[in-house]
Amino acid sequence: MVDDKALNDWFCREVLPLERSLTAFIRRNSRAVADLVDLRQEIYERVLVGAQNGLPQNARAYVFTVARNHLINAARRAQIVSFELVVDLESVAQEIDMFETERHLNARDELRLALEALNHLPPRCREVVHLRKVEGLSTRETAERMGVGIDTVEKQITNGMRAIADFMLGGSGKVKRPSEPRRLFRKSAR
Repeated sequence: MVDDKALNDWFCREVLPLERSLTAFIRRNSRAVADLVDLRQEIYERVLVGAQNGLPQNARAYVFTVARNHLINAARRAQIVSFELVVDLESVAQEIDMFETERHLNARDELRLALEALNHLPPRCREVVHLRKVEGLSTRETAERMGVGIDTVEKQITNGMRAIADFMLGGSGKVKRPSEPRRLFRKSAR
């Protein structure tokens, strides 16, 4: 056991001159820079308590080892959520959603409108949209089930979804087929 006078002399002679480098070490290695002075004081306290059993040979290595271990422990403690805090969070009443019913009603209205738009589609287009968007089939699976080409399915889904969007936005919901490009050359009759 080291007497208090020898411990204080050692601390003033060996440890206090390291304050600038210790402060820089804490800044580099800690997220709690706002608590820098407190962290440094806690490290000094641990250094003094540890040195009471015997003064270390290399004060610099000892101080920075204590600092590193203290910062690691402080980081671990910061990650632990106290049990009391969790209990308090569970007791907080959940907010009442004043608009939940209105959102449900709006969603039902939109679903009805989408079903009405789907029913306005031509039969083949309606079937493609139903298979792709309701049943979730791929383009290839839809084409195989209907016995049509993949290009046909892609065109029908594009036309159908445009018509449904048009209907839901207040339009007629009619399938608008792109007009065929004009042929520049006429086939000559032989």
